[in-house]
Amino acid sequence: MTLPEDTPKPEEPASHEEEFQSGEPVLPEGFTSLEEPLSLPPARRRRRVRRYFVTPDEDERSALVERLARRAFPSFEFFLFSLLCGAILGAGYILDSQALLLLGILLAPLMTPWVGMVLGSMTGSWRFFFQTLIALIAACLLLFLTGVLAGLAARLWPRLPLFQANIQSHLWWANFIVLALGAALLVYSFVRSEDRPILPSVMLSYELLLPLSAAGFGLGSGAARIWPDGFLVFLVHLALATLVGGIVLAVLRFKPRSFFGSVLTILVGLACLAALVVYTGLGNLVLGTKPSPAARTPVPTTQSQPSITPGLIQTSTPIAPTQTSTLAASPTGTLAPSPQPTHSYAVIAASVGGGALVRAEPGGAQVATLVNGTLVEVLPDVQTLGGYNWVRVRTADGIEGWVSQTLLQAATPPPSPTPSLTPTR
Repeated sequence: MTLPEDTPKPEEPASHEEEFQSGEPVLPEGFTSLEEPLSLPPARRRRRVRRYFVTPDEDERSALVERLARRAFPSFEFFLFSLLCGAILGAGYILDSQALLLLGILLAPLMTPWVGMVLGSMTGSWRFFFQTLIALIAACLLLFLTGVLAGLAARLWPRLPLFQANIQSHLWWANFIVLALGAALLVYSFVRSEDRPILPSVMLSYELLLPLSAAGFGLGSGAARIWPDGFLVFLVHLALATLVGGIVLAVLRFKPRSFFGSVLTILVGLACLAALVVYTGLGNLVLGTKPSPAARTPVPTTQSQPSITPGLIQTSTPIAPTQTSTLAASPTGTLAPSPQPTHSYAVIAASVGGGALVRAEPGGAQVATLVNGTLVEVLPDVQTLGGYNWVRVRTADGIEGWVSQTLLQAATPPPSPTPSLTPTR
């Protein structure tokens, strides 16, 4: 059937090329934009837009994960800057310079392999998880070995203070806060922006690389307790950062797509929780039991300590006379044993800085650095300089020097009154 010539023909829709050239995109019916339909209530439209920006559908989610994986995979510069960072950190520990330590952290590479490891664990990608984990272990090994070499070089200069290395090999609550904030910001910035998250990466590097380098430096220099404590601090910080990063990705709706992927996510989460519970003493705190020395937080503490006293504290238990003790005459002419001088002990208890410097003489050159909680033997030598009393102390390692008395806290109870000797008849 043919239409008459004067019959108007129906208007044909404009072609896609014309619509594209006009600059106006073609929207489905009921939509004012690509994200907001008119027929939905405002709350539902906001949820729809939020889902679109995070994971709108399976295909775009897979493309997003693939793009993030390419960005997180390490490059040659990552390992090069890890080596350079480790060398500068080692020099900072030798010179006990906080400025060099900060310079080394600023030169640290972006912690994108760590983000990739967290991303692989949350998406259930076993292959990508192990690839980024191996890359992260290789970079950490480079930094650790440079710390060991710096420690071996430190043996050429005996009696270094090692104050910064002692600080970085202990757990501090302020570091936990900075670590959690840096890990959360790094993961969120990496997922939601194409820019380089430099500041969050520096925060994370400060909490991960400093204790790891201190552990290597302690192993090379032979400093007691720095090597194991620094490595445990690194493990605790890594576990906490991984746990926080996984929580952020879970909030952003990243989840495994298979059963075996869920197994990887659960295993990584349980490993992080176990490290936090075991090495920080949280399990003992929850159970209400007394922590053992191995499970206690590396910050040394003391037990049953009285308040600091201005004088030197003597032990309260009288020492029984021995065959070599000198005898003093009593009023009645009988011989009575004279009391022997007893040893007094104290612990380092600095309110600022976390430790004290042992000096060769009052106000003189540094001999060693003692962290808070270190037990020392107080010798009877006391000098006054600059309005402060300086006390000569000796450590268990045989190091002797002078420490300000304000940095000492009594380690033994104050002496009880000595009973008077009654004359014998």
